[in-house]
Amino acid sequence: MDLSSLAKGIIVLGLVLVLAGALLWLLTKTNLPLGRLPGDLRFQGDSISCYVPLATLIVLSILLSVVLNLVIRLVNH
Repeated sequence: MDLSSLAKGIIVLGLVLVLAGALLWLLTKTNLPLGRLPGDLRFQGDSISCYVPLATLIVLSILLSVVLNLVIRLVNH
């Protein structure tokens, strides 16, 4: 593997992480109930707690699938 292609891949990965972080930061500013939806499970005991955001993950998965399908269709035309 060529080092220049590895460097380009790392740069692209970094840009994707920055964009994902910015999107998450913007989502926290919108007061959407992500993480507090019905279907998000929270178990609490005396010394341990477990949180499983099932409904939030399903909603985000559907949204990402729609956005990625739109982007792929726009790029292919």
